[in-house]
Amino acid sequence: MTETVTDPNPEQTALMAAKVRRMMLIAGLTTGLGIAAVFIAIGYRLFKSEGSAPIADLTATLPRGAKIVATGISGDRLVVTLEIGGTTEIRTFDARTLKPAGRLKFASEP
Repeated sequence: MTETVTDPNPEQTALMAAKVRRMMLIAGLTTGLGIAAVFIAIGYRLFKSEGSAPIADLTATLPRGAKIVATGISGDRLVVTLEIGGTTEIRTFDARTLKPAGRLKFASEP
């Protein structure tokens, strides 16, 4: 059992070259799209980053007789627990801008 290998004729050579060229074009385009996606993601993160917030110099005023019981940070919020005249109040502030975000008062039932 011997097989004879013949050289491909010019038509077959041109057909194989066209297929290889098409596969290389597809591989090149896929690679180019992947690289472009990476650069787009990097650019998006660079231009959309908030960076460091400016340093805020603020003075918060408390009601007369109020006492700070506890402070804490939860995510991007600063939480301050106050005791005002026997009742407890929780005030939240945006940690970046220090603007008030909410207030929660606790009262005893009569």
